[in-house]
Amino acid sequence: MSKRGSKVKVFVRTRPTDKFAHDLIDFDLGTKTVNVHAKKDARRGVVNNQMLDWSFKMDGILHNASQDQMYSEVASDVVAQLLDGYNGTLMCYGQTGAGKTFTMTGTTENYKQRGVIPRAISQVYKEIEDRGEQAVSVRISYLEIYNESMFDLLSTLPDASQALSMMTISEDEFGVNVKGLSLHLAQNEEEALNLLFEGETNRAIAAHSLNQASSRSHCIFTIHVESRSRTDSTAKYMRSKLNLVDLAGSERLGKTGSEGKTQQEAMYINKSLTFLEQTIIALADKKREHVPYRQTKLTHALKDSLGGNCNTILVANIWGESAQIEETISTLRFAIRMMCITVEPAVNEFFDPVLLVKKLTKEIKHLKHELNMHDTLANRSSVNYEPLSSAQQLEIQSQVQRYLESSVDELDVVNVRQIQAVFSSFKTIVSQMEQDVEHKLRGKYTLIDRTDPEAVAAAQKAGVVFDDNGGGTFVGDVDGQGFGLGVAPSSAKPTHSSIVSAKKTKAKKGKDRASPQPGKAPQGAASPVPSNHPTEHSSPTRQIPLETRESAVRADTASATGSAGPGSELPQPQRASTPPLRTVAFEEFKHERGSEINRILTENKDILSNKKKQCRDLAKTINLIKEEIDQTRQDIDKMRNDRAEHGDFANENGEMVISEEEFQMIRKLKELKASYRQDYDELRQVKSEVQYCQKLVDQCRQRLISEFDTWYSDCFLSSEDQQTSAQAGLGARSGTIYNVDMPEDEGEKFERLQSQLLLENPDSVSFYNARMRTDRRQTLEKAMQQAQPKQHQTPNRRAVGTPTMTVRNQPPNLMTVQN
Repeated sequence: MSKRGSKVKVFVRTRPTDKFAHDLIDFDLGTKTVNVHAKKDARRGVVNNQMLDWSFKMDGILHNASQDQMYSEVASDVVAQLLDGYNGTLMCYGQTGAGKTFTMTGTTENYKQRGVIPRAISQVYKEIEDRGEQAVSVRISYLEIYNESMFDLLSTLPDASQALSMMTISEDEFGVNVKGLSLHLAQNEEEALNLLFEGETNRAIAAHSLNQASSRSHCIFTIHVESRSRTDSTAKYMRSKLNLVDLAGSERLGKTGSEGKTQQEAMYINKSLTFLEQTIIALADKKREHVPYRQTKLTHALKDSLGGNCNTILVANIWGESAQIEETISTLRFAIRMMCITVEPAVNEFFDPVLLVKKLTKEIKHLKHELNMHDTLANRSSVNYEPLSSAQQLEIQSQVQRYLESSVDELDVVNVRQIQAVFSSFKTIVSQMEQDVEHKLRGKYTLIDRTDPEAVAAAQKAGVVFDDNGGGTFVGDVDGQGFGLGVAPSSAKPTHSSIVSAKKTKAKKGKDRASPQPGKAPQGAASPVPSNHPTEHSSPTRQIPLETRESAVRADTASATGSAGPGSELPQPQRASTPPLRTVAFEEFKHERGSEINRILTENKDILSNKKKQCRDLAKTINLIKEEIDQTRQDIDKMRNDRAEHGDFANENGEMVISEEEFQMIRKLKELKASYRQDYDELRQVKSEVQYCQKLVDQCRQRLISEFDTWYSDCFLSSEDQQTSAQAGLGARSGTIYNVDMPEDEGEKFERLQSQLLLENPDSVSFYNARMRTDRRQTLEKAMQQAQPKQHQTPNRRAVGTPTMTVRNQPPNLMTVQN
């Protein structure tokens, strides 16, 4: 099954910069067009035919886009189709320093700033978890092409096999593959991310004037997926791969100032990118018969990605400063050429030959047993089901001939092969009889071919052609065109115009009956009224922002003090000789002048209390679900251990067969995880609402105190004695405990940061675990390379500041929520 041919999709992403050349580059997001207006170069002389205005239409523009937006718009669909059997390729192209590596890998220290590869790994394993009816295996490879030499970035792992001294590119039924490149099985997201971080540490990078960490090689991170059905026992399976390509940036030696080894690396990079562009030009030209894939290892390794059955996407990274305008135009021109390539994505379905032969052999054996049993029950013995020999076929032909001559009354048929031979003999005899009859008729009569117009016309003129019923000549008048049926007279049928007129009259009458009177609506009908108010998620209780009630508060204040005309003066309140206590005056103020603000504060506090109660209830529910998940996982582990003790049972495909109880437990675990995620998302939403309500309550309280201070000063204090409630030591809520900053050690600081990160992103556990595991292994390797101290070390002692984040016996995205 294949999709219709489509073009390669191209997206443009800009590097964020404060010096963006808005006067040279502008984006039309409606038409997805990039317009570039270059300045005339005076160094080219008087006769200068330099093109100044450029316009490039793309599939999408990502200007100052975040990593989340970039992945959702560009890569999400390609990764989703990976498990459906479609190959995919996403590559980043652009000048050095334009942000290709940041787009593809991101930063390994920050979960939110992770790039396409970590997000793709996470999405793949989420898709696998949602497809419980499929048995999916994921393998990872990481290839680096440095100075036209290929290297395995995962060869430094302890469990990696000894790589070949010389890797080569070959092609087989599965597509292009690199011999000598190691494939590593990744059981979960954390193992896959660990492989990614391991490969990133082995990449070749260098610094120059435009980029302090410039990639000096092309890297291809490939996710290989093999999927088989758990429910269907056929030998069919799907095999697909996703190539995530981080191309090295093109460089101008005059700008980068590279020398020595860095200059040699830049020459190899520019050479391979030039050959890549030549390959793309050849693919876009339909008249070209030869495409130079083998000019460089990069194009050869990406052969099935550029012109094969693959979903291909290019991200053109540009640096939108005026100093880089020439490189920007070059990158966009490359992107336009890439859009001319046609790809035909197709599902990669294969059949396992060993399983297929085994299945067919078993089926043939089973059918033979069925036939033998049927023959025994029917009292038919010694029935042969092998193919008929030549002597047996001649005997059947002889029996058929005798049957037609009435020499025998029955044919002796005992199996299907003999039935097929009998019908074949009948067909041969009938064909021979037709030929004999035609030969005899041609000897007596002149036969006319009804499909020959000229012969039919000549026969009609001679008056010798009759209809099939033998009752006379053809119906109607002959049209002179040579057709055998002739033309019916005009009186024999209604004309087309009469039919159309009748249809129009009937339709008009029906329309007159159905249409209402002008200016009157049908009874019971109502015209729809469009709504301009978007639907928002809100709680049943209405929250009251203070700003919307300022006019009401001022009106109440005016009514309390009395109304006055424009020219009249408000009566000044008479100050008491001894002012009352602020607490007593505050209670009086809340019931009189500040009653409206106090009412708003009370309502918002009630809403806040309800939200906090809802948050606590959700936290309890999530903790109960987590406990049930832990218990279910323990039960599943116990069942697996019991099955291992009694011996595993596998079907003909080699897949493990589990009991119905264990299957139901796995299904229950999946449902519990889905319920956990749903409740956790709701908890995060409620927490955001709690923060908003708390902000409103604080604003109302601050406004109430501020209004009280003004009223208290005007009524009871002179200008020399004025002070606020805060200066008087009032206003602090009862029961408030002030935190005292205490020094933290490394372990406490790590636990605090871990809790904050996990509360913000519960799915980030695998990411940070893989990053930390890679760092710890590299630190250990460096320590092992150094001279070891001779003093005795205490066993099982853990270094301070290197705690682990491994969460045992629970999914990586689950954690206990504090009430």
